[in-house]
Amino acid sequence: MSSSRGSRDPGTVPAFVPVLAAVAGITYGSWILQFAINPQLDPVNGYVSELSASDQPFHYLFAASDFLSGLLTIIVTGAVLVLLRPRGWALAGWLALLVFGVFSIGDSLFAMDCAPNSDTTCALRERAGKVSFAHQFHTVTSACVVTAGIVSLLALTIAARRFRGWPVIARWSWLLMVAETATALATLPLMYFGVLLGVIERVQVAVISLWLFVIAGELYAGRRHRTRPSAPVRRTKSVRDRTPRAKAAST
Repeated sequence: MSSSRGSRDPGTVPAFVPVLAAVAGITYGSWILQFAINPQLDPVNGYVSELSASDQPFHYLFAASDFLSGLLTIIVTGAVLVLLRPRGWALAGWLALLVFGVFSIGDSLFAMDCAPNSDTTCALRERAGKVSFAHQFHTVTSACVVTAGIVSLLALTIAARRFRGWPVIARWSWLLMVAETATALATLPLMYFGVLLGVIERVQVAVISLWLFVIAGELYAGRRHRTRPSAPVRRTKSVRDRTPRAKAAST
């Protein structure tokens, strides 16, 4: 994207920024550790957020992973906003990613009390309203995380494909956008029937993890392109340069 339409000097961010984006993608996918350290939680119908519920084993690990992922995302987007100064659709996309990071931290701070989709007693407490404010507010933070993730995918996809300044994002983000939007829409009927919620949410989280890897790849590729030494230009003499010499030789 050019400085007048999309972003200024794309790719010129410090070398640690793409690394932080990749680490954010890894930590956001920490739910996969469930199969090793908390296999009792239902992975088919249980929410990913239930792994960090206060009554679950290793809940501090999963909450810390969300917190770290959100913090790293904020640092990455902050660096992009300050150093690259995106505009238009690009600005909207990076701001949405910033919001995603903020509410990811909110997810970790406002943890659920228990796992309602894996524990009948917890489900009854939830319906009776006998859960903490943090448990109730967690629904808000989770919804904002999903929404912000989709908006960032949509806006940066439009920016990359319109202005051709982010080739890695332009190539991969639309696939992730379709997958994330489809799974988000599929959540609504699945919530009504109460089936496969855990599966569909894990797909959503995996897509966002991949999205953070795409961003890391784009920022790395941009740095590599901007810092690559250019080949020396061989100057070709013009006809005007050769004419005096030719005349001198003939005389």
